[in-house]
Amino acid sequence: MTATTTGTTGTTPMVRAEGVHKSFGAAHILKGIDLEVAPREVFCLIGPSGSGKSTFLRCINHLEKINAGRLSVDGELVGYRQKGDKLYELKDSEVARKRRDIGMVFQRFNLFPHMTAMENIIEAPVQVAGETKAVARARAERLLDRVGLADKAASYPSQLSGGQQQRVAIARALAMEPKLMLFDEPTSALDPELVGDVLDVMRDLAQDGMTMIVVTHEMGFAREVGDALVFMDDGVVVESGHPREVLTNPRHERTKSFLSKVL
Repeated sequence: MTATTTGTTGTTPMVRAEGVHKSFGAAHILKGIDLEVAPREVFCLIGPSGSGKSTFLRCINHLEKINAGRLSVDGELVGYRQKGDKLYELKDSEVARKRRDIGMVFQRFNLFPHMTAMENIIEAPVQVAGETKAVARARAERLLDRVGLADKAASYPSQLSGGQQQRVAIARALAMEPKLMLFDEPTSALDPELVGDVLDVMRDLAQDGMTMIVVTHEMGFAREVGDALVFMDDGVVVESGHPREVLTNPRHERTKSFLSKVL
């Protein structure tokens, strides 16, 4: 099944997946994913654990290599170059350079514990993009203010709550000025009272037009902020459409069964 979105006809999709397969040994995780994400779209992925959502996110920035199909970001193949009828895998350095355009926020924050919030945010712009510390620091200060943590620049991760760490992680991803943001269940490791602050930052990004793919169990966020929603199960797209339509009037029995347990 192909997941269609609200993108404008003729516009290059920010993400296009065509028959994407991914296996780990004998385990077939993605079984032919077809979908498109339009620029400026908030695209939500929902489904049970083990359905392939997080694996698909990791394939988008080539943290995992696909086994078959084609995956492109902003019109360029992910991890490969096409010459004639053949695909050639890019060098690690080329993959890393292209990955700068894709920010990723993980479930478990993944901050460097020995670095302050400020140091976490400026690390990639300085070490990867070659910016001066002054330029990187000025942007980091703006980003910390944006995520409501202007007073936490000198704090280490151990001194921050889970929600604060996740907001620093979002600021760190934004520091490379990506064209696409991937969120892998960004609130699932947080205490309930800390979820709202992280979702507020994501709403702010959506209002600014950031293209976002969000793997989430926050159905309220998907309904309120999402432009498109896909329900995945067992490595395939089961159902797709506008979030309110899918969540209110699911067509497939598997979708209905899943939503009856989470709504």
